[in-house]
Amino acid sequence: MDIAVSNDVNVSENFENSVDLIIQSRWLLPIVPRNSLLENQATVIKNGVIVDVCAITVASQRYQTKEVLQLDEHVLMPGLINLHTHAGMSLMRGLADDLPLMPWLEAHIWPAEAQLVSPSFVRDGTLIACAEMLAGGITTFNEMYFYPQAAAEASIQAGMRANLGLLVFEFSSNYASDAEDYIDKGTIARDQLKHEPLISFSFAPHAPYTVNDATFTQINMLGEQLNIGMHTHLHETKAEITHSEQAHGLRPLARLASLGLLNANTTFAHCVHLDDIEMQLLAEHGCHIAHCPSSNLKLASGIASITACAKHGINIGLGTDGAASNNRLDLFAEIRLAALLAKGQSGDATAISAHEALRMATINGAKALGMDDKIGSIEIGKLADLCAIKLSTINLQPCYDVASHLVYVAGRDNVSHVWVNGNLKYHKPNSGDAVFSNIEPQELTDIINKWQDKVAVFKANSHPVESNLL
Repeated sequence: MDIAVSNDVNVSENFENSVDLIIQSRWLLPIVPRNSLLENQATVIKNGVIVDVCAITVASQRYQTKEVLQLDEHVLMPGLINLHTHAGMSLMRGLADDLPLMPWLEAHIWPAEAQLVSPSFVRDGTLIACAEMLAGGITTFNEMYFYPQAAAEASIQAGMRANLGLLVFEFSSNYASDAEDYIDKGTIARDQLKHEPLISFSFAPHAPYTVNDATFTQINMLGEQLNIGMHTHLHETKAEITHSEQAHGLRPLARLASLGLLNANTTFAHCVHLDDIEMQLLAEHGCHIAHCPSSNLKLASGIASITACAKHGINIGLGTDGAASNNRLDLFAEIRLAALLAKGQSGDATAISAHEALRMATINGAKALGMDDKIGSIEIGKLADLCAIKLSTINLQPCYDVASHLVYVAGRDNVSHVWVNGNLKYHKPNSGDAVFSNIEPQELTDIINKWQDKVAVFKANSHPVESNLL
């Protein structure tokens, strides 16, 4: 879908010219077409859909509206898409730091989850995460965690779009007893929530080292039947690959390929350690990568060869991972880091341009979720999931290139407005505290007070155990 920018004031006799909102922005970064930037544009919204993008002067003549919002110092762009996160883990932010992946998981995170995780924990942690993400311009997140109904409750309250990963492990947890139980509970959640307009689904087998072949095969079959994709961790560490070679005689990706799991509905998180043959395999099957640079660095997993992946034609989106391993749900930080790491690793200063990094956080994420016909760019006919960034503060001056500023200078603190389906979900007045449309600050404070002592007690009483899975 190419953007249609209209400057013709002639209106069809049958064209309804009453709309809900016109956003007048100094700059507009539509993402599609590539490398485009428009000035002094009006984005016209009706019933949650973008119905026109045109010059401000044209819109004022063409449309009658309930509301006009002037953003004379701002750039308007699509809402950001967090392609890999564990929102409920926000309550474990900082629980265990400065550790590699498996000791972090086995000795700290999984024991904490065994003691703490419940529907209320997931609901509360997800609401905290939604507030953080909305304030950073994120309108959609690709989730993977326990109790999807609880996560849905929080995301619906916040007014965010969520793709809920129906988590699957082989081992028991507070949520389910075995793989079959995870799958049953996940499909029940999907059936209960499938009519929620902000909610979509994928199967989320945790990783090749926690899920066996029979379960992967069952998930693949059910995914085809239900027309939902798959979201899993892959090639995050060298130890994961070594373990797979020893246990299965194959690297993890080759194993999943042998099971028929590679297709355009599959998103692999991390993909830090891929060789050229594996990159080509992902490209040939239309798979997607959720690149999580901060988490990869913090867990010392490595630096993904994103420049090489992009050259192979793989669709690459950006994820924050969870707040327990990042420790921020800040996609502006991931955009900047992705661009910088690509340049540093490849030795090519032109690798992953500013515009390309912004595509990774928007339309590429939408494509991975199968939603690029609805979100990820500012185009006529798409849903009005948008964010505005104020570029007039002194630390953002002077500004010669808006896209460059969004990647290398601006941050989530510069986000001023966020809309989902054309409804304002977050804004930051020129003076005063930021405002969420559906989340009361006191509720967030109560959640933090409720859980902080419980998590702190667990941390004080926990005794790390030796990692033995990989």
